[in-house]
Amino acid sequence: MTSTTPSNLTPEEVEQRLTETVIASFSGTSDERLKELMTSLVTHLHGFIRDVRLTEEEWNQAIAFLTAVGHITDDRRQEFILLSDVLGASMQTINVSNTPYKDATEATVFGPFFVDDAPRIDNGGDIAGGGVGQPAWVEGVVRDTDGNPVPGARIEVWEADEDGLYDVQHDDERVYGRAHLFSEDDGSFRFWGLTPTPYPIPDDGPVGALLAATGRSPMRASHLHFMVTAPGLRTLVTHIFVTGDELLATDSVFGVKESLIKDFEQQEPGTPTPDGRDLGDASWSRARFDIVLAPEGA
Repeated sequence: MTSTTPSNLTPEEVEQRLTETVIASFSGTSDERLKELMTSLVTHLHGFIRDVRLTEEEWNQAIAFLTAVGHITDDRRQEFILLSDVLGASMQTINVSNTPYKDATEATVFGPFFVDDAPRIDNGGDIAGGGVGQPAWVEGVVRDTDGNPVPGARIEVWEADEDGLYDVQHDDERVYGRAHLFSEDDGSFRFWGLTPTPYPIPDDGPVGALLAATGRSPMRASHLHFMVTAPGLRTLVTHIFVTGDELLATDSVFGVKESLIKDFEQQEPGTPTPDGRDLGDASWSRARFDIVLAPEGA
């Protein structure tokens, strides 16, 4: 199709012809999946522009917004992930990419604060690493969907402190609130962390401005991040949320799933801990999270 637009077309025909011409420009794409993606993207993008009768000023504002998102993004802050999260795009991608399989644990959003090479701890170790908050004992077993224990599964765990900040959001270079450990021969794992508390996603940038402009809260429901990997099994990225949290229904990134809501049972000061750890006069909580991994490719 030629890109030249005849002069005898109606405005609606001009708009439709442009969409068809752009789509036709991908006809030489050798990667069929890329062609499918670009065709659908252009179809829906042009459809959106036509549907809302987008003005040039509005389009320029959108480009300026995305430029600002790019400028604030670095290796410690992933504003594009944040944008994807608050638009529900991250969660929708997870929904279509992680089809339910038997009783496999459900996935949820990855979030912008994962860091490679978190410290390794032994089972029963402490991921808090000096982070401030109420101690929490978390334990569980990793199994496959046939009920077999999965030994040696790598379990990455990360969370914010009671001030609602991850280590990478502080000015210093300390690493805390994150670690990795491996499941035992019987699939079990256990560690100390912090009882999750609600916090706002970073709202001092363009994504925060978008939330403010649309009257939305930046608050996330209390949660603890997990990423679990094991040979031959589907990688699981998920959270556990806290029973009774008032923000479960309004999580700013739409990440809450009912199956991931767990009890963090409050323990009075002086209550014996599972590993004999002396917490002095501090209260603590305990939670159980059994993880079921689907087969790779399921």
